[in-house]
Amino acid sequence: MSATDIVIVGGGVIGLSAAFHLARSGNLRVTLLEKGAVGAGSSSRAGGIITGHLWSKTGVEARKISLRIFHELSEELSAYGYEYQAAGCLNLFSGAAWRERERLLSLYDACDVPYEIIDADEIRRRWSMLSPQDDAIGLFDPLGGYSEPDDYVPALARKCRDLGVDIREGVTVCAFARRRERVTGLVADGELLAADLVICAAHSWTNRLLASIGRLLPVKSFVHQRYLTAPLDQAAKLPAVNANPLEAYLRPAKGNRILIGGETAERPEIGTPSLAFDMDQLRAPTGFSDSLRDRVRPLLPALERYRVTEERVGLISFAMDGEPILGAVPELPGLLLGAAFHSGGFAYNPVAGKLLAELATAGATELDIAAFSPARFSAAATEAYLDSRLRQREVFSRRH
Repeated sequence: MSATDIVIVGGGVIGLSAAFHLARSGNLRVTLLEKGAVGAGSSSRAGGIITGHLWSKTGVEARKISLRIFHELSEELSAYGYEYQAAGCLNLFSGAAWRERERLLSLYDACDVPYEIIDADEIRRRWSMLSPQDDAIGLFDPLGGYSEPDDYVPALARKCRDLGVDIREGVTVCAFARRRERVTGLVADGELLAADLVICAAHSWTNRLLASIGRLLPVKSFVHQRYLTAPLDQAAKLPAVNANPLEAYLRPAKGNRILIGGETAERPEIGTPSLAFDMDQLRAPTGFSDSLRDRVRPLLPALERYRVTEERVGLISFAMDGEPILGAVPELPGLLLGAAFHSGGFAYNPVAGKLLAELATAGATELDIAAFSPARFSAAATEAYLDSRLRQREVFSRRH
């Protein structure tokens, strides 16, 4: 075995992105293992909205890189049927919530992140389909937009294969292998697979695998649902919208449709799913699609005329402090983690894969990601958080 054998666990957008960046970086042997089909978990159930207007310096700087890569991928993956939709992203706030977000404008200025503050009248003028309340305030991200997961995931997987990544679907990883303190591979379908380095991008299953080596993360998973409407009479001229006062989001979708999504605030966490768990088992509460549509309709009156025709339900994961978990585990050399990207895993995936690849090949990253480090949580705090039982409204309301 050479010193360049890297195995990635998880074939969602984070794992695929890591594989892509590794395969482009040099003479590496990269193997990606996915227990279902690539993208069949939450990646294919994502809203796909991207904005750079986050709430921490590390997050903002990371999203700047992500947005740049999304634009580059739009060129590189065009032959595979993918294109980034640079429609902009409108982050919508009520008057009270705006005061909290307004405090972040100095951070956006310092990070050279473009934005525009627009009132309700201007929103109606630019996008006649939108009808926000009079006190609504929009924070518009001109670099934001959205990707179609059903285009992006297969395009990225195909590119990875063309670059030489060995993608193995239908393979269940059940444990990490360790010699002394170092992670030396993993056990997949009962067989030991050795590796110089393991990257775990297993989403909500991460703690299930980490339990095999006695290391857990303060992470909780919650159900999330998104819907597609019947085709509109013509294409919707809209940006992506994070409608924070409505606890929802919306955007145009392929086929002249509208995609809407939202949370079930009172639904409790689901815990760490078993390795046999399939997200097709998840269901939204009865009548939720109608209630979400009713909630969003005042903002987007066109929903009155178009019924919901497709539902996809998945999981989103939150760390105890709401920030992603990305980096090395100091006490477990040979292992890198990428987890808990809240509802923004799709938006983070280009930069997350780049950072994981940099750590794997150089041991350092161009961006200071100490704020994302797995080492930032104490064992006591992790245990206390995992012992708590929360409903979704009790964790961070962070969209994309």
